[in-house]
Amino acid sequence: MSRILMVYASMTGNTQEIAEAIAEGIRSTGKELEIKEVMDATAKELEDYDGILLGAYTWGDGDLPDECLDFYEEMDDIDLTGKKVVAFGSCDSAYEHVGAAVDTLLKKASERGAETPLEGLKIELSPTAKEVETCKAFGVSFSELLG
Repeated sequence: MSRILMVYASMTGNTQEIAEAIAEGIRSTGKELEIKEVMDATAKELEDYDGILLGAYTWGDGDLPDECLDFYEEMDDIDLTGKKVVAFGSCDSAYEHVGAAVDTLLKKASERGAETPLEGLKIELSPTAKEVETCKAFGVSFSELLG
């Protein structure tokens, strides 16, 4: 069975809500996953999993949150060849670079050799009931990609 890890950062709880809905979608397919906040994870751990979900809110005008910076830099030293990686996060359309942290994480994963089979999931602030269902479907889709 595929090993799945979700690592995310959430300041106001919005990205955590997205993470929980995605996790519910994955679990609905019978798969298990481990969930960690970014401060409790190391990039090196990613090498031990087949499926990886990275979540971060976008800070300011397109930046990763401060608590993600060490993890992001550590990713330069890992090999994600053969891994499937997706990214998600909350964003705010009041800024020019909406959800750029999601794009940044996907780009880094791809640079490290990972497959990035799904477009990043960006949710405006807190997910609505309809967006919670979108998040669950995202989790199901990712789970199915892992076989």
